[in-house]
Amino acid sequence: QIQVVESGGGQVQAGGSLRLSCEASGRTVGVDAMAWFRQAPGKEREIVASVRWSNGGTYYTDSVKGRFAVSRHSVSYSIFLQMNSLKPEDTAVYYCAVQTRYNSAYTYFGQGTQVTVSS
Repeated sequence: QIQVVESGGGQVQAGGSLRLSCEASGRTVGVDAMAWFRQAPGKEREIVASVRWSNGGTYYTDSVKGRFAVSRHSVSYSIFLQMNSLKPEDTAVYYCAVQTRYNSAYTYFGQGTQVTVSS
């Protein structure tokens, strides 16, 4: 089992910045990738950014490219999401997720942290 805990959400005005943190613990030896998802009210959950553990390769959804940056601390199985130039449409609950080598899907999720961007 892997436990996932996020922190760092909050409320900010449009154009502002926030930094989210996530730490995975437990049976982390098989971690293949970690990612940030978000879910806005009335919308499906979507992947925002991810980082592969083997080589640090990153992925970003188009709507956040150039504004968000994902980074990792490989020793502690932590990832971070630096969010700049925030827009009201970034408002959502942000979830950290873990993918292991035993499953192609992200199977471990945290409880989520609210990010609210006001115009």
